[in-house]
Amino acid sequence: MSRVIYIKKRDGTTEAFNNKKLRESLRRSGASPKLVSDILEHIDNEIQDGVSTDWIYRHAFQLLNRYADKKATYRYSLRRAVGELGPSGFPFERFVAEVFKGHGYKTEVGKNVKGACVSHEVDVIADNGKDLVTAELKFHNQPFMTADLKTALYVHARFEDIKKGGYYKERNPMPFLITNTKFSSSAVQFATCAGLNIMSWDFPKKGPWNLHDFIQSSKIHPVTALTAFSKKDQQALLDAGYITCRDIKRNKGRDLEESGLVSRDKIIKAFEEIDTICGIAPK
Repeated sequence: MSRVIYIKKRDGTTEAFNNKKLRESLRRSGASPKLVSDILEHIDNEIQDGVSTDWIYRHAFQLLNRYADKKATYRYSLRRAVGELGPSGFPFERFVAEVFKGHGYKTEVGKNVKGACVSHEVDVIADNGKDLVTAELKFHNQPFMTADLKTALYVHARFEDIKKGGYYKERNPMPFLITNTKFSSSAVQFATCAGLNIMSWDFPKKGPWNLHDFIQSSKIHPVTALTAFSKKDQQALLDAGYITCRDIKRNKGRDLEESGLVSRDKIIKAFEEIDTICGIAPK
C-alpha cells in the first residue's frame, strides 16, 4: 500500500496505518501464511482515511471466521474476550487464578497476607510447591490504558513489606504485577531494575510469562470468548461466577442449565464451541 492512511484509535487519537500489528495478530492466531497475506491485501484495498481500529478488527475477524478454522478465529479475538471480563476487576482475578491452575499451581484469590508493617490483600496467590507467586492485577476495559510507574512503585513497596514479614519462607518469591493491557515505558524500566515481575498482553515479548502466551498454553479460556452467548448473557454469567469455559462444562452443564441464566439451546451451542476451540471434556 503506497498511500498513507490515517486511522482512529480507541482513545480518539489518529495514527498512520501500519499493517505490522495486524500481521502479528493474524500470525499468532495460527492462520496460514497465505491466509494472513490474503487478509492483509484485502484490508489494504478496503481501508480508507478515518476508519477505526474497531473496523479493522471486525473486518479481519469476519475474514478469519469465513476462511480459517474456529481455533484461529478464537485466538485472534482472545485479547478482546479478556478485555470483556469487566467492568470490575474481580472476574479478571478469577480468570488469572484459573490460568495459573492450568499451569499446575494451587491458587487463592483476595487473600489477606501479613507484612512486616501492615496486612495486604493480595489479588492472586499461586503456589506450585517451589515458586510462590503473589500477584497484583490491574484490569482495564480499554486497550489503550496503561499500568504506569506509580502503580509499579506501590506494588513493589507492598511486596517488599510482605517479604520482610516472612510470608515467602523457603519458597522462591515471585511478586507479580499483571495487566491485560500494557505498561508505560517508565513502569517497565523501574520493574526491570527493581526485580518486580511484570506481565502484560505482549510483555515480555517471549513467553511463558506474557499474558497472551500464558493463557494460550494453559488452555483456560474466558466465557466471553463464546459466541453462543450474547453480551448480556456473558455479563449475567460473569456475575454468577461462570468465568471460564470449564465453568460452563462443570457437572456436564447441568449446573448452568438449572441456574436458568441461559437457554438450553445456547448451552448446547456453547458446548459445541468449547469442544472445537478448547477440546475440554465434560466433568
